[in-house]
Amino acid sequence: MATVLTVWGSPSATSRTGVVARHVAARLTADGHDVSTLAVRDLPAEALLHADFTDPDLRAALARVAAADALVIASPVYKAAYSGVLKTFLDVLPQFALRGKEILPVLTGGTPAHVLALDYALRPVLTSLGADHVAQGWFVHERYVGAAGEIQTEGVAPLEELADAFSARLRRPAVAAA
Repeated sequence: MATVLTVWGSPSATSRTGVVARHVAARLTADGHDVSTLAVRDLPAEALLHADFTDPDLRAALARVAAADALVIASPVYKAAYSGVLKTFLDVLPQFALRGKEILPVLTGGTPAHVLALDYALRPVLTSLGADHVAQGWFVHERYVGAAGEIQTEGVAPLEELADAFSARLRRPAVAAA
């Protein structure tokens, strides 16, 4: 099975994005993958903003990205794009840090108009970082996710289907060997 890193790019410790990211991570774990989570907000802000590669926490985060076979990239949508916290982290990744990796993008937000952020804001950056395959992502409207961690099935059923397809792709021998 694959090693999957869930990168959660919300600036809030108790966000709906975190709930959704943990939901996807649990589904992938139940399918046999080795899944861990990286909450970007927990990295030292100064090290991120100054791209201080001598910082041990930042180096460890970059090593986790390098070691993963696949990543789930989750972010809330702010002003028609993914979060600045996530952007800052993606900016410190090496140019081809996602080469050879499978990526599942997931966004959350308060209006259906934010759906476009998947393909017009996040996907181009993931591709420019060398991702070989960026799976069809999913936008989860905040009305389907409670702050206490509850998720309405109606809002995440399509995401679960995409997570299952992503998991199946990760089980292919070529991906697991990458």
